[in-house]
Amino acid sequence: SLEIWILDGTPPKHRTADEMASTYATSLRAAARLARSSRRPNVASSGRCLGTKARESINFEPIPPNHTIDSVKPPKHWASPGEAEPDPNAYVRKPVTSAHIIDLSADPPRVSARDSVAIGPTGSVQHGRYGELGPDIAAGIPLEYLALLRPAAEAVAAVKAATAKGAGTVLVYGATQPAGLAAVQLASTSGNAVVAVVGGEHSGNDEMVDVVKGMATEPGTAVAEEYALVKGAFRDLVGKTSTGDDPSTWGDHDADAFLEDFKTNLLDYTAAYPDNLPAAVSKDKLLFAGKEKDRKNFRANMDA
Repeated sequence: SLEIWILDGTPPKHRTADEMASTYATSLRAAARLARSSRRPNVASSGRCLGTKARESINFEPIPPNHTIDSVKPPKHWASPGEAEPDPNAYVRKPVTSAHIIDLSADPPRVSARDSVAIGPTGSVQHGRYGELGPDIAAGIPLEYLALLRPAAEAVAAVKAATAKGAGTVLVYGATQPAGLAAVQLASTSGNAVVAVVGGEHSGNDEMVDVVKGMATEPGTAVAEEYALVKGAFRDLVGKTSTGDDPSTWGDHDADAFLEDFKTNLLDYTAAYPDNLPAAVSKDKLLFAGKEKDRKNFRANMDA
């Protein structure tokens, strides 16, 4: 007999060989039933399952030699799309065929017939005052600018007469008018110092004053009409622009005092920054506070 444990909570006891074989067979049958029950699907717990699809067979036929990606042509509207249909509600601006100046001297103001320009039937440019303009004149100039040909011609005549004896200072009143804008640009590019006075209709527009000031290159400038009404200040501005700043005209001018002051300042400067200093800086700036490997280049950097 053998002493074995029965896993049913009972204490060990002596069993014969037949009893042991019977118990072993019973255990095997129970294990087999448990294995079969575990392989069964639990149909009571769920009514859904996944289906599978049979794999399609692969076509091993060879591809024809002309069957490439380029052999499949796209539709015609993809290869060369046609013109898009115009929007019937879109505004289409017609080309400019004529331009006119507004005559402000008339009461009421009206469109000027003489200061105008238009494109003729043959494509030539016709001016109301100067007749047909040659292609060398009209080429590259917008049509609306050609309508300003008379004010530009007046500006050319005025600048030519004012600078007949040589370059100098040109004072332009009404610098934002058509003739005034042309005069400012012509006189400035001819080497003259231009003082442009912006009229009252634009003097409150700071941007317009800056635009005119940009046309009058240094030493020229542009001021508003309100500034020009202050006669003394405006006279000084024009005088300094034309003749420069003359110290002899100052009320407290003393040439000897100016010379002594200059000598004193020069001596003080040379004492503070002698020739042996590499730069005109205070001595505390010359103290080396970098890495040791940079010390040999410190003096050369200061000299530079």
